Amino acid sequence: MKPITFFAFLLAAATAALRAEENASSLPADSGARITGKIPDGTPPPPQPPKPKFQVPANDVLESTAYEQGGRTITIQKIAPIALSPPPVPMEATPVELTDEMKQRIEEYRRTHIGTRVLMLSATVFHFDDSPPRTLLRYWPPRAGKSVSFWSSVDFKLIAGGIQSFVDGAGRTNLLWIGWGKVKLAGKVDLQKAPYKRFGAPPLPDFVPGPATFEEIGNQLAAEEIVPFQALHDLYNKNYEQLKTAYEGRERARLEHEAWLKANPPQPIDITLNYWRTKTPPKQRIEGGSR
Repeated sequence: MKPITFFAFLLAAATAALRAEENASSLPADSGARITGKIPDGTPPPPQPPKPKFQVPANDVLESTAYEQGGRTITIQKIAPIALSPPPVPMEATPVELTDEMKQRIEEYRRTHIGTRVLMLSATVFHFDDSPPRTLLRYWPPRAGKSVSFWSSVDFKLIAGGIQSFVDGAGRTNLLWIGWGKVKLAGKVDLQKAPYKRFGAPPLPDFVPGPATFEEIGNQLAAEEIVPFQALHDLYNKNYEQLKTAYEGRERARLEHEAWLKANPPQPIDITLNYWRTKTPPKQRIEGGSR
């Protein structure tokens, strides 16, 4: 290794270590993060009441044509016109002059009500024969134009589908969108071998045993932008057993549903399409032109 390259490597490693220490010191171990809503565990939702069927009296069917397609019948019917409610009249926009008091109250509301953030992540969960699973995360900050990557010691298959929204340590609500997949490897060294280089996985850090943690790679986030990721790891540490049980329940429900579909394949359903003709209103003149 050339001296300049080795020096750059040491500088990068020292910078990453210092940043990790700063993040750890600025975020408490128990940041007060909490999961909002229920953790899906595979329990089916309660059945919805049946929707009322659209019935057309036989006397109102003016024309009817049937077609056979894929084992089902598609019927197209021309029916007598149905009276519809007139469209609502659009309200005219009235300009409002903001007083100093109103501006002050708006500013106070913005200061005390932190907006909801959407976290869009991709997660590749690597399972190894000789070590715990590790996850390569990629995050797309809004309007940043470039992604940020993390190595995490969290098994993100428990979080994907398990946590849909949460409040982080700063009191901000986060909506979580994760596209994830898993890869089975014999050992960590296989990450740098073909054909696994296609994942673009950088060298995996040696996470020390203990609570789940993460490490940034390449592009860096500001300290306040790290807060939701710290919260996710806090929630994983605090709710691991619940997240694991819920994941097992979702997997069990998925396998049962696949088995049921295999034994009861969907059958083609007949469809009826109804339509009627409406009169085109006469064109109205508009001041300054015509339509």
